[in-house]
Amino acid sequence: MIIRVRLAAAACALGAALTACGAPAAPPAARPAPSATSAVPSRPPTLAPGPAGLTPVFKNGSRAHGKTVALTFDADMTADQGARAASGERFDNPRLIATLRALKVPATVFMTGRWAEQYPVQARSIGRDPLFEVANHSYSHYAFTGDCYGLPTVSEDRMRADVERAYTAFRRAGVPDAMPYFRFPGGCYDHQALRTLSATGVTAVQWDVVSGDAFATDAGAVAQQVLEGVLPGSVVVMHCTRSAAPATERAVRTIVPELRARGFRFVKVSQLIGS
Repeated sequence: MIIRVRLAAAACALGAALTACGAPAAPPAARPAPSATSAVPSRPPTLAPGPAGLTPVFKNGSRAHGKTVALTFDADMTADQGARAASGERFDNPRLIATLRALKVPATVFMTGRWAEQYPVQARSIGRDPLFEVANHSYSHYAFTGDCYGLPTVSEDRMRADVERAYTAFRRAGVPDAMPYFRFPGGCYDHQALRTLSATGVTAVQWDVVSGDAFATDAGAVAQQVLEGVLPGSVVVMHCTRSAAPATERAVRTIVPELRARGFRFVKVSQLIGS
């Protein structure tokens, strides 16, 4: 999701080395074998369908259940950007993922299927790291409505297939358990799109804090906009796209320690929905 917004006008020491995004994460601790009394793993939490069975939309969590905040990162790549990637443009951001790992910040990455195809090693590394969860940002990053920030438009009869194609791309890249959450490209949706996607069973995830990191070069302004907007239960939208959001990693190094100093705890979107 790329949105142009006007930006509102404590760097953290991370250590000498950061793990690359594509490098495998440290394996989780071994779990004991399940016993006869072990609980059956539950499905990821989702919202109940809206009126007339429409796809439900989640924007933020409870304001009254503790100071939690979910950082979300859109890993954007549009279906027709393959030539640009081949010529050297980078739609990934390994240093950002490395920084989140170094700071031990759980996060939700809304990934396009085309991004997973372009960067399968990174997609697999993120998807298998328990610090993160991968959610669906469509396959093509084409808009699900007209007039959406200049994005090409996916036709109504292809919307469901576009979402399902992204999940297929995640599985082929080695992402084992992509979440049943969907973020509309550009954040643009309407009644028709919600009705069309209802059969997929996803919960649409929006946000209540826009970071303003898209096309921004001033990391301080991005950090300030986030810090001024966050409330308990907030969902912050940012980007994991080096060419289109070059200041994000530096902004995160300011945002994370400041919010922790204010008593906030970072969670994944699934935790906000589940609570």
